[in-house]
Amino acid sequence: MNDKLIVAIPSKGRLQENANAFFARAGLGVQRGRGLRDYRGTLNGLDNVEIAFLSASDITAQLASGQAHMGVTGEDLVRESVPDVATRLELLTPLGFGAANVVVAVPQAWIDVRTMSDLADVAAAFRAKRGQRMRVATKYVNLTRRFFAEHGVGDYRIVESLGATEGAPAAGQAELIVDITTTGATLEANALKVLDDGVMLRSEANLVASLVAAWTPAQRESARIILSRIAAEEEARTTRELRAHLPDFDDKALRAASEKFGAQLRGRGKNDLIMLACPKKTAPALAEWLIAQGAQTATVGALDYVFSAHNALWEKLSARLG
Repeated sequence: MNDKLIVAIPSKGRLQENANAFFARAGLGVQRGRGLRDYRGTLNGLDNVEIAFLSASDITAQLASGQAHMGVTGEDLVRESVPDVATRLELLTPLGFGAANVVVAVPQAWIDVRTMSDLADVAAAFRAKRGQRMRVATKYVNLTRRFFAEHGVGDYRIVESLGATEGAPAAGQAELIVDITTTGATLEANALKVLDDGVMLRSEANLVASLVAAWTPAQRESARIILSRIAAEEEARTTRELRAHLPDFDDKALRAASEKFGAQLRGRGKNDLIMLACPKKTAPALAEWLIAQGAQTATVGALDYVFSAHNALWEKLSARLG
């Protein structure tokens, strides 16, 4: 058991659903023991991996303490709760879900306050007039202190929020807030606005690795396999393969395809067949360009996986682990 790679994922809700889907796309289905109340599970096909189902905040803590090797958690929690992130954790890749922004929001009635510089002036005037510092309600104490210091805002004090932070100004508990938001609708409903330069962090769920965990050779190998499959699925999902018969497709044409569409040559076949890969968004334009170069047809196909001898995710982690 001690030699197993521990991967922590959210225990419930949309984050768990999205995390399960993320691993499933990479061919690594998550199995949860004896049911919803079992907080341990497995990854299909990898006997040396154990899944730990935890809250997002517990995942961050377990990674920072080395009790888990990898995990899925929000960047906002990582930046807030781990002061020495660079030495303890490695954010391997964003996962495309759980997106939200940590923002500075003030009452809409403050019509002359649009930037952090304006806020610094108001905070200084507030203290000069009332002999008190403006109150900032937030759960993000460390992020707030760092961000406000970077923008020269000093005349404030933090009121730690335990409930609905956006309601603090209306309840008279604070003058402004720092909170996380997805659409901004809740802030608007509470007569709050985000400052023009008040986005502190654009957060989303990340696959995070612990640099302080005890990594055995077996655990490293399991991590390499997981990251190889994740990278292969991501490459396939974000690229398309194009095929066309083009007699005059030389090095000059390949350079043009690369510069215009980000294309790479994957191979050549019989009857002047060329096989290219390019980002998904440029595939239609590349197909039309190939027709303009003389191809009679150009087919575009999606792939399930694209495995490579160079696994950027594993190389990134391996370099940090040493």
